[in-house]
Amino acid sequence: MVTSFGFVRLGAAVPRVRVADCAANASGIVAQMRAADAAGVQLVVFPECALTGYSAHDLFHQQTLQDAACAALVRVCRETAKCAIAGVIGLPLAVDGQLFNCAAVIQAGRVLGIVPKSFIPGYKEFYEPRWFAPAARLVSETVAMNGMDVPIGTDLLFQADDMPSFIFGIEICEDLWSPVPPSSTQAVAGATVLVNLSASTELVAKAEYRRSLVLQQAGRCIAAYVFSSAGVGESTTDVVYSGHALVAENGIMLEEGERFGREPSLVVADADIERLVHDRQVSTSFSAAAGQEVIGRRRIPFSARQPKWKRPLRRSVARHPFVPSDAAARDARCKEIFSIQAAALAKRLEHCRIERVVLGVSGGLDSTLALLVCVRAFDGLGVARRGITAVSMPGFGTSDRTHRNAKKLAGVLGVSTKEIDIRAACLQHFKDIGHEPSMHDIVFENAQARERTQILMDLANQLGAIHVGTGDLSELALGWCTYGGDQISMYNVNCGVPKTLVKYLVQWVAETQVSAAARVVLADVLATPISPELLPPDALGRIAQKTEAAIGPYELHDFFLYHMVRSGARPGKILMLARQAFGSAYSAKEVARWLRVFCTRFFASQFKRSCMPDGPKVGTVSLSPRGDWRMPSDAEAALWLDEIAAVSSTKSRRNA
Repeated sequence: MVTSFGFVRLGAAVPRVRVADCAANASGIVAQMRAADAAGVQLVVFPECALTGYSAHDLFHQQTLQDAACAALVRVCRETAKCAIAGVIGLPLAVDGQLFNCAAVIQAGRVLGIVPKSFIPGYKEFYEPRWFAPAARLVSETVAMNGMDVPIGTDLLFQADDMPSFIFGIEICEDLWSPVPPSSTQAVAGATVLVNLSASTELVAKAEYRRSLVLQQAGRCIAAYVFSSAGVGESTTDVVYSGHALVAENGIMLEEGERFGREPSLVVADADIERLVHDRQVSTSFSAAAGQEVIGRRRIPFSARQPKWKRPLRRSVARHPFVPSDAAARDARCKEIFSIQAAALAKRLEHCRIERVVLGVSGGLDSTLALLVCVRAFDGLGVARRGITAVSMPGFGTSDRTHRNAKKLAGVLGVSTKEIDIRAACLQHFKDIGHEPSMHDIVFENAQARERTQILMDLANQLGAIHVGTGDLSELALGWCTYGGDQISMYNVNCGVPKTLVKYLVQWVAETQVSAAARVVLADVLATPISPELLPPDALGRIAQKTEAAIGPYELHDFFLYHMVRSGARPGKILMLARQAFGSAYSAKEVARWLRVFCTRFFASQFKRSCMPDGPKVGTVSLSPRGDWRMPSDAEAALWLDEIAAVSSTKSRRNA
């Protein structure tokens, strides 16, 4: 069974350097490597020339310093020999009668390989050509080090023999600033982790630019990126170093250290190598770039020393991955999604030369959002809102609360309204097919959904309008829609929006886009339980049929959907991530139960998605058969269900 779930623990260490004091620097590096090893870090990266200090300048040409640096590296190897961790340490190294700015990879008392810096900056405050040769001038393929012939060169990649997808490549400081960084070719040659040993000087606004470079390179290369820069112990004769440490993954910052710290620091984060491999497989652009770069690369083995993974992961796992936790970011996301939805509908109306839409309004979240999108689209087109016909269709399960809210909202928004009670038509239909109306089964429920859809389609034809659908992404994933009923429309503006985000979109519109009167109605819509309202209310007229009681919490299902479809995560990994994200909110047994429901329904409902109507993609997950998701309707869920059972059984035995 999976042990690490594809996670690798990475560290960016910033020691307190003493310039030209290699012995003291070695002691600091040893201490940090031991601390990182104790924290479960599998790969730790130190700054450029960490053994000597980057600001040693003309002292680099002193044989005394060169020898001391090599001796310090040997000492670090010896004193960390019993540690499982692999380390990447910067030092100057004389080879082929030249001096190179190098990164040495060590593990278990050995130097595994050495990578020289490719691009040597010689502008503004940087004078490196005065001391160092660029990697292109290296002739040798090995160098004597600690009694061994050690591979050296920019063609080296380091691959974990016990975790083949964990491959790291190395670049040094200025390499990242070059037009084509070495890490780009390392990535297409297979490196999933890129490391940078840096001595980046600190200037006003440079940290922001440095951060953007790291994020962009991690995103462009679909890789994890570890950046460790020289700290305040470097000389301040002309410039200052801040000790900027970053760990990023595919364009996302996992962890960032504080700059200008006076004490040694260690930034730790867990990178998801499994997800990176998945994303590279999905990206045809990435695979098109790969191939030739693999030729001529030397793979140096090391050990990942995989732990039997335990929570907590050293990374944030969001409960609601579709919803930003930061309020400002969430507002920006809502604004953009709402704009995408409205722009999509406006384009369809323009193309069809139609200035009318019809949609069903129930007083629930989804139809409310769809109505608000219609209003925005019409306003953007300069078309009167009266062209929007909001149709209320009370049925056997309609509550007074939702019925009232649907009518009120349509009124304050200034759209056209129509009410058609579907109960008589459904009773006639039950009579025609010989179904007992007192039998509140799937026939009873679906007949209402199909009757409503028939009304909306025919009204659209009658009015020369488009029937706008309201079903959301979560309902499509779970198949929580009636085939030939609410599953169908002429255009669905909500198909890319998961349920957990629908709530925030409606709330954002209420707070920023509508009148005070509309805001009051929307507040009550937001407070209403989620329900299809297809079964009769209780004795007090309240909603009795609650969706989440039947199929499980939407926040869990959206979590499952994101990690399964977006990341290709296997069930065991999803369970582990959910346990970290939700903590004690749900027991392990509950999470496993609802994941079984999700997988069962997701596989069984593909036929509903295979013929879903057009609608806009708004985020990284879409289930459109014409866009992101193509899946056979008769695929088996057995592999996924078996793993859930196996993981759950293992946990039960462990807790017994």
